[in-house]
Amino acid sequence: MSSGFNRREFTMASSAAALGLTTVSQTSAEPIEQTKSNARSGEPLAFPDGFVWGVATSAYQIEGAVAEDGRGPSIWDTFVRTSGLIKNGQNADIANDHYHRYRDDVKLMQALGAKAYRFSIAWPRIFPTGTGEPNPKGLDFYNRLIDELLAAGIEPFPTLYHWDLPQALQDKNGGWQSRDTSQAFADYAACIAKATSDRVRSYFTMNEFYSFVDLGHGGADSNFALAPGLRLSRAGLNQVRHNAVLAQGLSVEAIRANSRTGTRCGPADNLGTAVPAIETPEHIKAAETATREFNAPYLTAMLEGRYTDAYLQNAGEDAPRFTDEDMKTISSPVDFVGLNVYRPAVYVVASVDPSGFRAIPFNKSHPKMLSSWHLIGPEAMYWACRQAHSLWNVKEIYLTENGCGASDEVFADGEIYDSDRLMFLRNHLLQLHRATADQIPVKGYFHWSLMDNFEWNDGFETRFGLVYVDYKTQKRTPKLSASYFREAASRNAVV
Repeated sequence: MSSGFNRREFTMASSAAALGLTTVSQTSAEPIEQTKSNARSGEPLAFPDGFVWGVATSAYQIEGAVAEDGRGPSIWDTFVRTSGLIKNGQNADIANDHYHRYRDDVKLMQALGAKAYRFSIAWPRIFPTGTGEPNPKGLDFYNRLIDELLAAGIEPFPTLYHWDLPQALQDKNGGWQSRDTSQAFADYAACIAKATSDRVRSYFTMNEFYSFVDLGHGGADSNFALAPGLRLSRAGLNQVRHNAVLAQGLSVEAIRANSRTGTRCGPADNLGTAVPAIETPEHIKAAETATREFNAPYLTAMLEGRYTDAYLQNAGEDAPRFTDEDMKTISSPVDFVGLNVYRPAVYVVASVDPSGFRAIPFNKSHPKMLSSWHLIGPEAMYWACRQAHSLWNVKEIYLTENGCGASDEVFADGEIYDSDRLMFLRNHLLQLHRATADQIPVKGYFHWSLMDNFEWNDGFETRFGLVYVDYKTQKRTPKLSASYFREAASRNAVV
């Protein structure tokens, strides 16, 4: 296990500057009413009609074939060979060999009862050098995948950026340090929309801004830096943050201009969720205020069209350079927001300090999953959804990632009894049901992950899948949690 920060942990290091700062926000801090349910005793708690049950993956983590059919290198191909930070020196050159086995993997999804699949498109597979003419073989792969999904009754939800920036753009522009990369991403988004929006209705634009920006450029703990592994100045990091959300806005505009009528899009972000330690009005308001400030460079800026006063004041001379036109683009209206929820960022209580909130430390005995970073707090699922809706009036929310790493041993009978993952899944779905029962517009749930894969710095040592993968043989074996997911999806309920 990685002993440092994980990509999914919204670390206190990033938000420490926010703690104690004055913030002004509109909050919805009404007391929590008892969640209403129509379920009779013994019946499962049902989700709304039309609720989407899906699974999720990303290109670099499963595809392999990194040098086939014209794909160019990404910053991750470079990082795994030069950083020395990947467990056991592993890489994703083959990974799950999904590039060659996608038809079988679609059958797996179908057997699980998934009705949607969130996958990412590898930018360097489409534009090997980041710009120029699209690679027809790259487009052909994703067209074939989309067609296979539709034939199986599974709706495709592509993500356009899941961290695999073309290495050529890193070499040429300094990657996300340059606004040219933001425009290059918009051009890539336009290409994908033109090529696939005749069959794809919904696109996620970019995945987890904090992860690829702060952990990739902010000099994270040496045990958990992400590609490209830079240690920028404070001003440099703030500018990368700005260029990333600018790319999001530009891509929304590009998709709107180049897709079929009715095409929808929005970001998928790991919202840093502050959970009220006690559910009383003052603590609920404090948590909402904290969440708004923790996410100031990303979702707050995208959904409000401005950086918070506290964020800019704290940055001082290191604040990002931007124009009013930039902020208009960054806040281009989106159709939905995806939330990746694994754990609370922090628990907070109300405070008389100007900020209005105070973070409380996690107790040393606070329960964890297998990964050291993965503190258990299922209630984050409810509060992430509630706060996104109350802070920013998000009209549609998808839970785009939720899952956990587990030990996942193959027992003598050939089965994988991942009881801890089943526990994790059931309790998080209970909190998600609470959100829908409170009329929060959650439209679907994507489990991370369909199958075990290359888990970034942890290599292949940490397993997040509903399906077990033997990396030597590429044999796929559904785990106990896969049976649970299938039953929940078929009943559209917590079971």
